[in-house]
Amino acid sequence: MTHSILRFVFVLFLVIKPLSAAADNTILILGDSLSAAYGLKQEQGWVKLLQDKYDAEQRNITLVNASISGETTGGALRRVDSLLAQYQPTHVLIELGANDGLRGFPVKTMQANLTALIEKSQAANAKSALMEIYIPPNYGPRYSKMFTDSFTQVSEATNAYLMEFFVLKVAGQSDLMQNDNLHPNKIAQPILRDEMYNTINNWLNNN
Repeated sequence: MTHSILRFVFVLFLVIKPLSAAADNTILILGDSLSAAYGLKQEQGWVKLLQDKYDAEQRNITLVNASISGETTGGALRRVDSLLAQYQPTHVLIELGANDGLRGFPVKTMQANLTALIEKSQAANAKSALMEIYIPPNYGPRYSKMFTDSFTQVSEATNAYLMEFFVLKVAGQSDLMQNDNLHPNKIAQPILRDEMYNTINNWLNNN
């Protein structure tokens, strides 16, 4: 009788363990300075603050922050294969394009890179999300519109989840931005954390 009970418990453990593991979410974040805590300590950035919130809530969500200040879509494309192999994420969040735009890169090149990033993620069985990005208007209305429209076009073509630009909540508010008026400051990071908490929840629930 004892052996039967032990065998049952052992089988039950084998069944439950994979199910619980499958419920875990590992989100790989491919971003630029906006997600890399530019000008701040890493623990002050929204990604770390959001991970702390998940941990406090005992959520099975792990954020892998592969963001690099100054990163372009082309730079991320050169890194993505190794990142996917190393972390085997269930989800990939792409917050890129700003540096492509600020450097005046061709919009079609950025679109091709974003598409490749999403397709590589999907081929690795990771669900993908693409964040819409805005750039300053000094590049002209035509380029700015083509640039921003790219994200909707790519998300529709690849069936990636489209996220609104999270910095819109704090942009233009001098008390929430660093001196360059491009990067959110320490005070803004909890606002970004809460914005992304809701946005990521919607994404996960949408899958």
